[in-house]
Amino acid sequence: RQQKWKCSVSTQAKMPPCDFVPEKYQSYPYERMQKIREQNVSPSLRMYYKKPLLLHQGHMQWLFDYEGRRYLDLFAGIVTVSVGHCHPKVTMATQKQLARLWHTTNIYMHPSIQEYAEKLTSLLPDPLKVVYLTNSGSEANDLAMFMARLYTRNFDIISFRGAYHGGSPYTLGLTSVGLYKHGVANGFGCTTTMLPDVFRGPWGGSHCRDSPVQTVRKCSCSEDVCHANDQYIEQFKDTLITSVPKTIAGFIAEPIQGVNGAVQYPRSFLKEAYQLVRERGGVCISDEVQTGFGRTGSHFWGFQTHDVVPDIVTLAKGIGNGFPMAAVVTTKEIASSLAQNLHFNTFGGSPLACVVGTAVLDAIEEDGLQKNSEDVGTYMLQELAKLRDKFEIVGDVRGKGLMIGVEMVTDKDSCHPLPAEEMGQIWEDCKDMGVLIGRGGLYNQTFRIKPPMCITKKDADFAVEVFHTALQRHMERAA
Repeated sequence: RQQKWKCSVSTQAKMPPCDFVPEKYQSYPYERMQKIREQNVSPSLRMYYKKPLLLHQGHMQWLFDYEGRRYLDLFAGIVTVSVGHCHPKVTMATQKQLARLWHTTNIYMHPSIQEYAEKLTSLLPDPLKVVYLTNSGSEANDLAMFMARLYTRNFDIISFRGAYHGGSPYTLGLTSVGLYKHGVANGFGCTTTMLPDVFRGPWGGSHCRDSPVQTVRKCSCSEDVCHANDQYIEQFKDTLITSVPKTIAGFIAEPIQGVNGAVQYPRSFLKEAYQLVRERGGVCISDEVQTGFGRTGSHFWGFQTHDVVPDIVTLAKGIGNGFPMAAVVTTKEIASSLAQNLHFNTFGGSPLACVVGTAVLDAIEEDGLQKNSEDVGTYMLQELAKLRDKFEIVGDVRGKGLMIGVEMVTDKDSCHPLPAEEMGQIWEDCKDMGVLIGRGGLYNQTFRIKPPMCITKKDADFAVEVFHTALQRHMERAA
């Protein structure tokens, strides 16, 4: 059912039809679930919304709560459900493997790890042909740091401010979002550098980024020269001159920042930065945890959109469509540095995980999901840009494929972040009208839209109309 507001504002949008019928919810009542959560689940595991959702079932781009209400999922379990909730192909492959063999550890050969390693690495350019399978993105980035240090025999690693690369004690040094920092020592040998953010940073404008939608800020660049890029590269050089030794272990960057709200850099920044890092003896790590597996639309991997080939690539989230698995892909030489001593992962590359991973790759190809990401994502970005032009509080619309950020501001002149309370009201309204979106940014000021890659243009129309209604409702409250 579509909830109507008891005021002059209600959404005219009709939720696209879905012929899937969820099972009847048969677990504890909502109030008991809430009580157990308060008493037995760590309070650090925070929940979304004033009245948290109690979700019961999923089907492709749809989620169903305990009362049978249907929601369009535009956050995909934090950019993790790549091919769709309970995708039939992935579900069937998993069920078959569950009945055959769950676990042996990788001390024995089993068919699926070799099959998956071959299939995954065939999708990456030379010389990225060796894979080490892990269980989470934090674990993959942790291992990438370790490999970089072992291989180069150097220690210092550079990351961007605003980056998120994991919450483990090791990766917290690379993560540069204050909310994730705890009052304990972390980050030894990790240095942050200025984020080349062409919307919120000091330089950048209407020609800088690889997106169907550019910033409204005027740009002094010509077709051949990006002045913003030159300025940000100077800042990167300044970090190399002042903050790290003459030789470094490496540099890690997301092709598009995820947690920080789909932040994009000038087109040629990573290419120049990679060259500077390699001149210092460092390796270049691409964190593809959110941008990989066709999500950016034009390419299968985010790094390809920057015309670079990294030395190490980390993968997670969409790799397993919600199944806990991750990977580090690198060169034979770098991988060999880890083999000098023992490094072991009990669950990495389990029979079950590798079968899931293979089925996800098959589904992406067979369902044409990379192309769908490009088509629907570009369409949605352009529709959201119309709302940016209409509403003073929509500061920036950006992204590529189905990796989209909508940054909210008090006004376009100051670009001050929209206060958290106002963000929350818009966010809650979208949820109450049946659309789930994420939030991010250093001030929690950016709506993150990163749905399962199977969504349709009709879904996008519905979502944009709901967001439009929520913005109108917000303006009425403000008035």
